Amino acid sequence: MLQKIKKIDGVVVVILALLMVVSILSIYSVTHGRERLDGSHIKMIKFYIVGFVAFFGLTFVDYRLLVKYALYAYISGIGILVMVTFFGTEKNGAQGWIDLGGLSLQPAELFKLVLILFLAAALVRKNKNKLLFWRDVVPLGLLSLLPFLIVLSQNDLGNALSYIVILAGLLWIGNIKFTHALIGILIVGGSAVAGIMSYIHYHDELKTFLTDIGRSHWIERFDPWLVPEKATAKAIYHTKNAKMAIASGGMSGEGYMTGSSVQTDRVPYTYSDSIFVQIAEEYGFVGSALVLLLYFILIHRMILIALEAKDRGGPFLIVGVVAMLLYQIFENIGAFLGLMPLTGITLPFISFGGTSLLINMASIGLVMSVRLHGQEVEEDLPAPSVYASPAPSKKG
Repeated sequence: MLQKIKKIDGVVVVILALLMVVSILSIYSVTHGRERLDGSHIKMIKFYIVGFVAFFGLTFVDYRLLVKYALYAYISGIGILVMVTFFGTEKNGAQGWIDLGGLSLQPAELFKLVLILFLAAALVRKNKNKLLFWRDVVPLGLLSLLPFLIVLSQNDLGNALSYIVILAGLLWIGNIKFTHALIGILIVGGSAVAGIMSYIHYHDELKTFLTDIGRSHWIERFDPWLVPEKATAKAIYHTKNAKMAIASGGMSGEGYMTGSSVQTDRVPYTYSDSIFVQIAEEYGFVGSALVLLLYFILIHRMILIALEAKDRGGPFLIVGVVAMLLYQIFENIGAFLGLMPLTGITLPFISFGGTSLLINMASIGLVMSVRLHGQEVEEDLPAPSVYASPAPSKKG
């Protein structure tokens, strides 16, 4: 046990501790003395305690054991997502929450980790062979599309898109053929461009259609990004004030607990989704850059762990986690800079939220498990899934 403790990457632990400090200070800045929100920083401290328990707990669990049973976790996860669709509670326009006493859990966040394990398990069983289009890429794509559609039906676009990003990252490292990757990029890129152009040119018709099917919430997400001149005052209020707050921060910021926009509630949800706005306004460009530097170091350390691993499954898990975190960081920050639509995704390790923090900490715990156990002799895994391609037979 002592030898394994010594293997834990101290830099990663320090980065997590620094992000915790940033999170607690930022949450306190925008919630102190406010009705309903006062004391949120204390709750975040409790969330971090649970998060570090999950981090160290999964660090000492052999990740290969989790990979073996990833199929059953996937099936259970799909069942929970379906249940939430019909019986979940709604928050901020998304019906994706389960209330357990005084706790609110978001299964869509948990499923990101499940999907990473599931796809890693499938790719491990390929035994370094090229991915076949109909036998591997299409089935894995459909199995990732299923939770995407379920979560999308819950009005949770942010988490739904993260599944596609995780799939793309793992297929890329999973030895997909270049031609298949190129075709996929052209299809996805072409579809995205066509969708954006259609939204702009047929905005009124799409607005009517989305309203009729009960998806008016999407209009408030996409209008400020694609057609701000047609967005309602309510829809553009968030992003407009967020941009102004970020710009007012300048180089060094307005000072801790003195940001004029975040302290007067002109920017909604500054303790959760919009917490980067608080950092940019109160700490300026310098503070924002330091936060991004912490993320860069964390991701760099994870990539180094992946490169050092001898087991096939370890790098797959780490790439899935890296793809998940990069997407969340880019989407969250990009939304307030006008580069991406607002999807309600949290800023990893900093935004207020128990479920998202727990999943992110658990994900880093899996990465650390790869560091501790990925150097051991590689073991073959059973293949309980029907889509797994058998390894080619060896002929004498």
